[in-house]
Amino acid sequence: VPGDKFFECVSRNVDLGVSAPWMLTQIAQASAVAGRAARIHLKIDTGLGRSGAAKADWSALVREALAATRRGEVEVVGIWSHLAYADSPDHPTIGRQVEEFEDAIATASRLGLEPQYRHLANSAATWRLPQTHYDIVRPGISVYGISPGEEVGTASSLGLRPAMTLGARIVMTKRLPAGSGISYAHQYTTERETTVVLVPLGYADGIPRSASGRGPIRVAGKAHSIAGRVCMDQFVVDVGGNDRLELRVGLEQTVHREAEDSGDHVAVDALDHFGE
Repeated sequence: VPGDKFFECVSRNVDLGVSAPWMLTQIAQASAVAGRAARIHLKIDTGLGRSGAAKADWSALVREALAATRRGEVEVVGIWSHLAYADSPDHPTIGRQVEEFEDAIATASRLGLEPQYRHLANSAATWRLPQTHYDIVRPGISVYGISPGEEVGTASSLGLRPAMTLGARIVMTKRLPAGSGISYAHQYTTERETTVVLVPLGYADGIPRSASGRGPIRVAGKAHSIAGRVCMDQFVVDVGGNDRLELRVGLEQTVHREAEDSGDHVAVDALDHFGE
């Protein structure tokens, strides 16, 4: 973002991605104030269509980066890009993006740039596309214990372990008769007499609304789903009619555990919101 805190990044020796000349200019200015060369990675758009220099602009960006290097403003340590379909390992765009990446590296080399790192692989590519590994890889969601996609494999088959859990304490338990509607719009109705528990977390705390009616939520060691809609600061779990289940106000239960193979990406959405 123009005007971002580049000085803080440069002064703390944080590597920065550069996709456009304005970024290079502002990072060079921050470098002058910090009194040290900024470590940068030039990004080429190979087909994702997000950030990264367009192919037509790549040579100019490389030349500007080389000029900034000669002035002592930056050190180009990497060239990188990002895959659009890595979670579908056989998708034809992967081969095309690898070719575009190779072309960009070759162009940079002809212009005199030989960076230390070339990197293309995200989590899915790290697992399934060795031809994209180059010098370093960038596992993202897998670091948290989540599979990047069904075609890549489940968390358990990949040997992933949860990096974090989110817990909360039950604030209320009650018995409800069959046919009781729960939460807004009664999107969940009890099929039998049952026990429900109230959990004091909601979308204001990072539990996405898309988790409504889904799980897994572990209460007293058993997996359940959220009953009805996730509200701003609370949700309800139907724990069934098991009289042997120890439930009490104050009992801590697990709301989120990344490595669960739940068949969806609710966990991914939740990770983006925790701590906001």
